[in-house]
Amino acid sequence: WLNARFYIVDSQLNPVPIGVLGELCIGGIGVARGYLNRADLTAEKFVANPFVPGERLYRTGDLARWMPDGNVDFIGRMDYQVKIRGYRIELGEIETAIQRVPGVRQAVVIDRTDERGHKYLCGYITGEAELRIEEVQAELEAGLPAHMVPARLM
Repeated sequence: WLNARFYIVDSQLNPVPIGVLGELCIGGIGVARGYLNRADLTAEKFVANPFVPGERLYRTGDLARWMPDGNVDFIGRMDYQVKIRGYRIELGEIETAIQRVPGVRQAVVIDRTDERGHKYLCGYITGEAELRIEEVQAELEAGLPAHMVPARLM
C-alpha cells in the first residue's frame, strides 16, 4: 500500500486514539476520483483530506480500531451493507423492494452463513394476509439484480 494512507476517525474526521472505534478512511494517490455516475455518493464518500491539503479521503463505512501493535482490527460495517460473493449489498434496499410487494407489511433482510461457510441473504416477511412466497420471490427477481434477491424468504 505504497500509494495509500489509512486513518481511523470519528464522525468529524478527527483521529481516534488507539483502541477506540471509528471509521476507516483511506487517502493517497491510489484513491479513486469517485463513483461512476453517482455525484451524490461521490460527494458523501470522497471528502477533502484534513491531514494532507489538496488530497481526497475515501470514507469506507468500515468500523475499525487501531491495535497497540499498529494493526487494524476490522469490526464490521457502520451501515447495513454486507458483502456476499464480492458484491456489496445494502440490506435496506432489498427491504424496501420487498415492502413494495402488495400485501407485505414488514420485511427484514439479514445475511446468514450456511454449514459450508458460504454467506447468503435471508428475508423475513410479515403480511396483511397470507402471502405466497413464490409471488414475492418473482416480484423481487423482476426488480432487483440477481445478487440482491434473498436465497430464502420466510
